[in-house]
Parts: sequence; structure tokens; C-alpha cells
Amino acid sequence: VSQQQLAKWSDADIIVYVGCGERGNEMTEVLTEFPELIDPKTGKALMNRTVLIANTSNMPVAAREASIYTGVTIAEYFRDMGYSVALMADSTSRWAEAMREISSRLEEMPGEEGYPAYLSTRLAQFYERAGRVIPLSAEKEGSVSIIGAVSPPGGDFSEPVTQSTLRVTKVFWALDAKLAQRRHFPSINWLTSYSLYRDTLDPWFRKNVAEDWPALVNEMMGILQEEEKLLEIVQLVGSDGLPDRQQVTLEVARLIREVLLQQNAFHEIDTYSEPKKTYLIMQTVKHYAGRAYKALEGGKKLQDILRIPSKDTFAEVKFTREYEGFIRDIQKRMDAELGR
Repeated sequence: VSQQQLAKWSDADIIVYVGCGERGNEMTEVLTEFPELIDPKTGKALMNRTVLIANTSNMPVAAREASIYTGVTIAEYFRDMGYSVALMADSTSRWAEAMREISSRLEEMPGEEGYPAYLSTRLAQFYERAGRVIPLSAEKEGSVSIIGAVSPPGGDFSEPVTQSTLRVTKVFWALDAKLAQRRHFPSINWLTSYSLYRDTLDPWFRKNVAEDWPALVNEMMGILQEEEKLLEIVQLVGSDGLPDRQQVTLEVARLIREVLLQQNAFHEIDTYSEPKKTYLIMQTVKHYAGRAYKALEGGKKLQDILRIPSKDTFAEVKFTREYEGFIRDIQKRMDAELGR
């Protein structure tokens, strides 16, 4: 589902999807579902700008190893024509396993867990083919963005493929089975995941969205990190054993998780949130937090702060098309219910 969302909503002209070592029925699903997906930019089938490369687990090992290189070569072909290309590689773990099998048959010296000693080099060679270029054959700039899925056995991030990938890439989205079990989608763990491109992108967000975007993101992240520490105490003494201010912090963190981070990929509005909408949601969460802490200091009861109707209505912004007026109204109601 996450890869379909990236295919639909990423700002790319061409999508290249490589199914490397996946089960046959999974690739069959992709082949049947992708033609039915509608491209939100053109209103036509998403398949019209998609290249699918299928190398299932029952295909020859050599073909499985070649599939990743085939995909990135096709991506570079469109890049040189001046297109922006997004390459989805699912999964690089199966590709590494194919390399391990070929290396074993060639009787090469094995490295960690039987993988070839050149695993890190091959992964680096693959990911370093991404980037923005000015091709010799065209005036337009082209680019390749690579999104690689890693499937560590048993979710063990210390295994060689994951570690070698982390050393090369600058963005890591950690999928969390516990979040999926709690029906939190997309189930990306916000504490484990990271991006080293933030310093590069912050000027763009300041210019095109809002000057205080980086500060707001840091504030939201700080609240989520504080929530993680408080939850350890809650498991021992319960939430009622916390001071009132920390209980408000837990409620603010819940708003961040449920309104900002959760998305419904199957809802026509919530499937995509533009940067401005995301910014206004963060701003409203900050607005509620500031008003709630101030009301608490002014002597308002904790339960009255946690149960204001506007806070519950705020969650509907995810499914509202005209969100700007809706958010302004919510902020006014919060002011009235918590006191200016």
C-alpha cells in the first residue's frame, strides 16, 4: 500500500517498479491492481507511466540479480530524456540473497552471514546511481529517486543487508509491526526513522510553505519523544499517576499521532495531504497545546481541558476538502472553550 501511494503521489513523471524475489501471487496482485489505479495528475490509468519488472522467487537466481540493474538502467534511460523517475525496488534483501547464492556457487570467500564480501560495494553502486543530472542529450534536467525495500529476517535491523543499506542511504523509514497491529497506518515508526536531507530541504519549506516549518517539526518530534518516556512510567503507575501537565502532553501526542501521522490510503481526501495542510494541522496542535497548558496554569480542571468538543472535531480535518476555513473555525472554538 505504501509503495502504491508513493507511485500515485510522488512528484515523478515515470514510475519503475522492480519486484525482485517476491512471491508470484504478490506480483500477480501488482499486475492486476496497478492498471486499475487512477493517476491523480492526469485522470488516466497509472499504468500509462509505469514500468513493471517482475522477477519472482521461482525464477532463476541470475535473473533475480539482474532485475535490479535492469530497473535502474531503464530509469536512467528516462532520466536522460529529461524525466523525473521514481524507482521502487522490492526487495533488495532478495537481491542480496541471489548474490549470496551465486557467490556460493562460484566458491567465493563468504563474508558476514554467508553474503559476499562485496555486498556493501554492490549496494553502494546501486543507490549511488540515483540523483539529479543535466543529460548531454537534452536541455531539461532529469532525476532518479530510488526507494528500496529491505526485508530483514525476523525484523532484525542488525543483519548485513540492512546495515550496509543504512551506511549508504540518507533516509530510513522503519516499518513497525506493533504499529500495524494497533491499526496505525502507515506503520512507520517516527522514533526509529530519520532523514539526513532535512537541512537541505528546510530552506524550500521556509520559502514555499511557512517560515516556522522546521521549528514546528522539531516541536512535534520533541512531544513524541517525551511521550515515549512518559509511556514507560504509565505502564508502572497508570496515566492518573502522572502530573496534570504530563497528562496534557500525552493528549497532545495522541493528536499528533491520530490527526497528523495516520492516513487512510483508501479515502479520496485523506490519501494525500499537501504541505500547507500538514503545516496547518501542526500549527493547530501547537495552538491547542499552548492554550491547554495556559488553562491548566489558570486553574482550569484537567478533565475540562481534555474533553473540549473542538479537539474531537479537529480529527475531521483529515477528511475535509476545504480545510483552511475548517481549521480557522477549530482554533476559534479552542480559544473560546479554553479561554484566551
